[in-house]
Amino acid sequence: MSRKRRLTVTPGEAFKLADFETDPAGDPSGKAEAKAQLADNAVRLHALQERLYAEQRQALLIVLQAMDTAGKDGTIEHVCGCFNPQGVRVAPFKAPTAEELAHDFLWRIHRHVPPVGMIGIFNRSHYEDVLVVRVKKLAPKKVWSNRYDHINAFEKMVADSGVRIVKLFLHISAAEQAERLRDRQQTPEKHWKFNPGDLEDRRLWHEYQRAYEDALTRCNTPWAPWYVVPADRKWYRNLTVSEILLDVMESMAPKFPEPAVDPTSFEIPDV
Repeated sequence: MSRKRRLTVTPGEAFKLADFETDPAGDPSGKAEAKAQLADNAVRLHALQERLYAEQRQALLIVLQAMDTAGKDGTIEHVCGCFNPQGVRVAPFKAPTAEELAHDFLWRIHRHVPPVGMIGIFNRSHYEDVLVVRVKKLAPKKVWSNRYDHINAFEKMVADSGVRIVKLFLHISAAEQAERLRDRQQTPEKHWKFNPGDLEDRRLWHEYQRAYEDALTRCNTPWAPWYVVPADRKWYRNLTVSEILLDVMESMAPKFPEPAVDPTSFEIPDV
């Protein structure tokens, strides 16, 4: 990646969110340069996706987690929007339904793991079961504390089946979140985004930060690493995510399959 700021830690090392920037103050590249680089990255990501789709041997799963207003939807639109829609599936995970609650917590997740050739995007994910469930005490500690190991085992199985997993925590500051909530409050076109429940979660900010640190630390593995993306500046967030995805997809090295026949040996008939 062109940016050398710290985005992750070695598996086994603890994540301390205070060690990661939310606003890359002093970054030498400006907004205009970043948008130009994002456009270039988009072309390269699209080409890699085309090979991934044609190859039909591996898949990519992008997991997005964040505090409210950090930009999960914006990341999907402005970064992942470069992908061909027929090769992408977006799965938003909200409060589980009665049917989903009747199964184990990973049941609803497993159904949305992308098949070979596809890119899957999780807008929130199975991590809600060690985040909101923990913070809001929706299950006792003896239940949610076992889920870290279940998540690691699940992700290992998924990775072993040919799915590359990249997990992105969009790291926003409390001050920036307040500004974005006020913007939603004061802009009529954004009123539909305003959710009073977000204010309740904001009051639990520090509890969520601790829960995220534990989730990132305990579920940061070689087969499913976590990245902490500065999210106070949207343009910087988008560029950083595009660079992470570019690194990952280039390392996957998808290739066009060899043709079953020689196309040049056929004559196109006149009609």
